[in-house]
Amino acid sequence: MARIYRDHEIDDSILRGSIIAVIGYGSQGRAQALNLRDSGFNVVVGLRREGVSWKLASSEGFEVLEIPDAVRKADVILFLIPDTEQPNVYEEKIKPNLSEGKSLCFAHGFNVHFGVIRPPREVDVFMVAPKSPGAKVREMYLQGKGVPALVAVYNDYSNRALQKALAIAKGIGCARVGVIETTFKEETETDLIGEQCVLVGGLMELIKKGFEVLVEEGYQPEVAYFEVCNEAKLIMDLIYSGGLTGMLRGVSDTAKYGGLTVGPKVIDEKVKENMKIVVKAVKDGSFAKDWIEECASGKKRLMELMKVIENHKLEVVGREIRKLAGIEG
Repeated sequence: MARIYRDHEIDDSILRGSIIAVIGYGSQGRAQALNLRDSGFNVVVGLRREGVSWKLASSEGFEVLEIPDAVRKADVILFLIPDTEQPNVYEEKIKPNLSEGKSLCFAHGFNVHFGVIRPPREVDVFMVAPKSPGAKVREMYLQGKGVPALVAVYNDYSNRALQKALAIAKGIGCARVGVIETTFKEETETDLIGEQCVLVGGLMELIKKGFEVLVEEGYQPEVAYFEVCNEAKLIMDLIYSGGLTGMLRGVSDTAKYGGLTVGPKVIDEKVKENMKIVVKAVKDGSFAKDWIEECASGKKRLMELMKVIENHKLEVVGREIRKLAGIEG
């Protein structure tokens, strides 16, 4: 079973008196900086001076520094900019300013696990990964609650890296509900596999193909959209709050019976075999290599694939449905 830590088990005094630099002030950066400050930690923000976030962070009362200055000043550096931007920023602005005994914290393990970023041995390297967008991290904190998080240690130079990671997790409110100990490898690989097979790739293709089948069979596209896409949110809400069993108890007996008897014929063992191929590509690094090369080439293929999705009939109909419903697409 996973090791789960909660507030009362964590002594955050290890970081009291330390300076924590949050690099980046986007969704996660802003939420974590505000939560840590509200928890009584000494927080500075490191940004590009010409960046749009500089004025916002300053207006919200933070000491804002150029990234190299923030790294030199801080004891703990929370590296919270997008994964694709991290390598260049790390090489140019963070690596030259790291010194022995500092701590470097990530919110996702991709760049470290796949060797894109190679931190020096004389610093602690750990991860605190809230399992929620930044806005939700902040919202739940303000309600006196929290979102779950994962913590992991990659390099334990001080022999106290885990305690530091847990202190950060507690400071941003995640230990109020539970923090699970994992590894950089496990967090990275499960994140990629989950995104590709289920959360983004799998779900999107399931919805698209369901829509295409209904339209090809002569049903109105608008009706098809409601059945396979719009109502998917309602089902996911039921799963989120009550699991699969809770969802099944919340739908009709007809839906239960059809789902339980027909669902496995659609998402069958062949689909599971395809997922195993995805797992292999993630674990052997071939997906990471492909994605790194795609980023280096300017993400041309990604942009082409995005255009295909944007022009799919499901999206064309969906935009009109959401407009009628007063929902922003």
